[in-house]
Amino acid sequence: MTVTEHPLRYDFVSPQQIVFGWGRRRELMQLAPRLGRRAFVVCGSRTLESAGLLGEIGELLASGGVEAIRLDTLTHEPEVDDVDRTSAELRKAGAGQGDFVLAVGGGAAIDLAKAVAVMATNTESPTIKDYLEGVGKGLTLVAEPLPVLAMPTTAGTGCEATKNAVISCYNPAFKKSIRDERIVPRIALVDPELTVSAPPSVTAASGMDAITQLFESYISRKAQPIPRALAVEGLRCALPAIGEAVRDGRSQSAREAMSHAAMLSGMCLANAGLGMAHGVAPALGVHCRVPHGAACALMLPVALRVNREARLHDLARLAHALGIKGPSSAPEDAVDALIAHVESICDDVGVPRRLSDLGVTADKIPALVASSRGSSMSGNPRELSDEDLTGILEGML
Repeated sequence: MTVTEHPLRYDFVSPQQIVFGWGRRRELMQLAPRLGRRAFVVCGSRTLESAGLLGEIGELLASGGVEAIRLDTLTHEPEVDDVDRTSAELRKAGAGQGDFVLAVGGGAAIDLAKAVAVMATNTESPTIKDYLEGVGKGLTLVAEPLPVLAMPTTAGTGCEATKNAVISCYNPAFKKSIRDERIVPRIALVDPELTVSAPPSVTAASGMDAITQLFESYISRKAQPIPRALAVEGLRCALPAIGEAVRDGRSQSAREAMSHAAMLSGMCLANAGLGMAHGVAPALGVHCRVPHGAACALMLPVALRVNREARLHDLARLAHALGIKGPSSAPEDAVDALIAHVESICDDVGVPRRLSDLGVTADKIPALVASSRGSSMSGNPRELSDEDLTGILEGML
């Protein structure tokens, strides 16, 4: 069944403003004052190491008449304690009207920024856990979060354009989202030049995360026309560019293509959902400490094969649109060529292909299966029982 067989009814959310282009971080001076006069800055660890970047951002904010207060430097995917501690700092500083949160970093820093923007104004509970899907008290947002301006330094999660923030906990083990249209960043300032310092391993893993989001949103049960069109555009950019971005991190064309694709992937997932790969990836993160991008890269070819029959004609059309197989080819041949192309890219950029490559052992599989039933799995085209998922993961060891 294709999405065109359903009544055409959808919503579409995205940042109010997207500013994209090489070197455009310098426009922060004009953009920041639109959101407020005091910026709480959350950054990733690599941002601090980038030559002069944090200093440059401080100067740009000052030139725009915006006071900068640095909150946190994140060296890992955000955890409940990180959000709660940083949110307490915001509240202590009296964050409110005229303030905003500036996120400079990868997906971890941006997700932390989005979560603390919520907690600064929603005070029914002191812990983010109570706002996360499937855990805590199930609280919903009452007050408008602080505005967020996101400046990604990796090309992967696309969270500069999403309506959720992913937060982890290791005792008890979970990785869940806070989700609300009001936490979509107000401004996404995407300067691909900021990704140049990302090492090859990060470029590969984050890039494959974006590619996975584009594929999964295209075949999702929740797929809709606008995200599908964006997914095709994103894949046309990312599939030819990721290898060059990994091999030559200073390639402007490759970095631009990957940043563009990553941003589009965020818009796709925010509006069409995901599938099996992103259902399993959080479980790999909390139970096996596998980085999110590496988990997605590992799961994508498997997810495409698992959903091959359920989305045969959709995947065939995608293969035709991407020029991987001609429109006169049989659907089965087109899809097989598409999956083989993805597997070739995975090999080319050196991402892991087996769970054992990431240190995952058979005894972890029951916990992985039990933790893979989040919102992403609900979009998977093929219904998967626990037995199905167990067999799939065992075959990946």
